[in-house]
Amino acid sequence: MSQFFAIHPDNPQPRLIKQAVAIIRDGGLVVYPTDSCYALGCHLGDKDAVDRIRRIRQVDDKHHFTLVCRDLSELGTYARVDNRQFRYLKSALPGPYTVILQATREVPKRVMQAKRSTIGLRVPDHPVTLALLEELGEPMLSSTLLLPGDEWPPTEAWEIRDRLEHEVELVIDGGHCGAEPTTVIDLTEEPVLLRQGAGKATVFGL
Repeated sequence: MSQFFAIHPDNPQPRLIKQAVAIIRDGGLVVYPTDSCYALGCHLGDKDAVDRIRRIRQVDDKHHFTLVCRDLSELGTYARVDNRQFRYLKSALPGPYTVILQATREVPKRVMQAKRSTIGLRVPDHPVTLALLEELGEPMLSSTLLLPGDEWPPTEAWEIRDRLEHEVELVIDGGHCGAEPTTVIDLTEEPVLLRQGAGKATVFGL
C-alpha cells in the first residue's frame, strides 16, 4: 500500500520533502509532479526500482530513462556537452524538455540506451521536483507516468493512487498536473525532434 503526501505545488513543505527523499534513498518508487506531467522516480543506483519502472511501463532496454537534474551544472556531470549543445540547453532549460545526449561514466550502463550509450536528461521548472532534488543532492532517475494502454498520462494524484497503490511506495499529490509529457530532442548531433510535447521545439531551431 503506497503512502500519499499532499505537497503544496508552490511552497513544498520541508518535512514532507524530507520524508519523500528518505523513501527514495531507501529504494522506494515514487510518483511526483513535474512541469509537464506526473512521473515515476527512483534513486539512480537502485537496480530493483529501475526494473520495477520497466515493468510498470512495460518497456524494454531500448527505452530512454531520464536523469532529472537540479541545474545545467549537474547535468554536465552525467552527459557530454559541447559549446553548441550548451547554448541550446541554456536557452531551453529549466523547462518541459528532455534532451538525449551521450552519457558519461557517471551513468550506470543499465540505464543507458543500450546501443548508443545515450541518456535522457532534463532540468524541470517545478517547485516540488526541485525541492526533492535539492534534498536528495543528486539526480533522480525518472520516466513519464504513461501507463500501458493509455494515450495520455493521468493528471490527478488520487487516480494514480487508485491504479498504482500496490506498485509504488509513494504518490505525491502536487495538484492537477498536465497531460502532455516533455518534448524530447536528440542533441547528440544536430537537433532532432523525437517527440512533440509540452515544450516548443522552436527553442532548438526546429
